[in-house]
Amino acid sequence: MSLHLLHQFPRLELLGAPTPLEHLPRLSDYLGRDIFIKRDDVTPVALGGNKLRKLEFLAADALRQGADVLLTAGAIQSNHVRQTAAVAARLGLKCVALLENPIGTTAENYLSNGNRLLLDLMDVETEMVAALDNPPQQLSDYAERLEAQGYRPYIVPVGGSNALGALGYVECAQEIAHQSEGVVDFAAVVVASGSAGTHAGLAVGLEQLLPESELVGVTVSRSVAAQLPVVERLRSALAEQLELKPQAAITLWDEYYAPRYGEPSEEGMEAVRLLARLEGIMLDPVYTGKAMAGLIDGISQKRFRREGPLLFVHTGGAPALFAYHPSV
Repeated sequence: MSLHLLHQFPRLELLGAPTPLEHLPRLSDYLGRDIFIKRDDVTPVALGGNKLRKLEFLAADALRQGADVLLTAGAIQSNHVRQTAAVAARLGLKCVALLENPIGTTAENYLSNGNRLLLDLMDVETEMVAALDNPPQQLSDYAERLEAQGYRPYIVPVGGSNALGALGYVECAQEIAHQSEGVVDFAAVVVASGSAGTHAGLAVGLEQLLPESELVGVTVSRSVAAQLPVVERLRSALAEQLELKPQAAITLWDEYYAPRYGEPSEEGMEAVRLLARLEGIMLDPVYTGKAMAGLIDGISQKRFRREGPLLFVHTGGAPALFAYHPSV
C-alpha cells in the first residue's frame, strides 16, 4: 500500500515549500512532555492557514473547468473564506461568499474586524444568510444566480472539505513523515476536527506513513456521535480516490468545543494565552485554542495511548483574535 496515486491529481503550486515542524521547548518543559508543532499557520497567503493545501487542488480543478468565480460559504469569521478569497485574488478570479453569524452576536469587532476586515480588503462579494443549514443546496442555488448573470462559478465546499481538497492533508502527512524521519517518533498527532478535510487527509496519510502514531481529532463544533460519520465519509471517499482501504480507528475527543462552535471557551483561551506567553505563537479562539486545550488535558488525564512526543498541527486562524477582542 502506498500513496503513489496522489500525484495524478492536478494542483497549483501555492504553498511553495513544506511548512516548518518545530520543537516547543518551553511548552514541553511546562507540560513535562515533548511537544512539537506543525506550522500550517504560516502558509504564504493572506496570513496563513490550513485551507491553502486544500485550495491547491480545488483551485486547480476550478481553472480546469474554466471558472471565473470561486463561490464558498462560512461564518463571518471564517478562516476558510479568507483563504479562498486570497487564492481567488492571486488567480484573478472573483470571490463570492455566503456568510452566517453562528453565535448571533452584535459585537462590532466580530461583525467587521479580523477575517471579515480582510474580506473587504480583497473585494469579496458577500451575502448574509440566516443560517448555513444546508450549505451544498445553498451554494448550488447561489451558483445558479451567478450563472444567470453570465458567470462561471466553481463551488468550493465549506472548509474546502471534500475528497479532492482533503488530498492536501495527505500531502501534509507526507511532509510530517519526512521531517520526523530519524528525528522523532510521535506517540500522537493532535488536530482540530471541524469540516473534517484536514482530519480525514491526515488519517489516510498517517495510517500509511506513521501507523504507530495515534491521530486525535479534537472536535470544534459537534459531539463525537455527530462528527464521527462526517470524518468517516470523507476518509472513505478520499481513500477510494487513492485506491486504499483504511483500517485504523478514528479517535475523536469532544469535551472541548463547548459552549458551541465559534464561541471561545475558558480552557481554550487559557491555551491561547499559554502558547503566546511561552512560545510567542498565536492560536485562535475557535479551532486551535480548543484543540490545544484538548492536548493539554489529554496529557494530564493520560488519554494518549502511549508515552512519547506529541505533534500539534497548527491550522491557523489567528486573525480571529482581533474579532473576538475584548471578549477573549
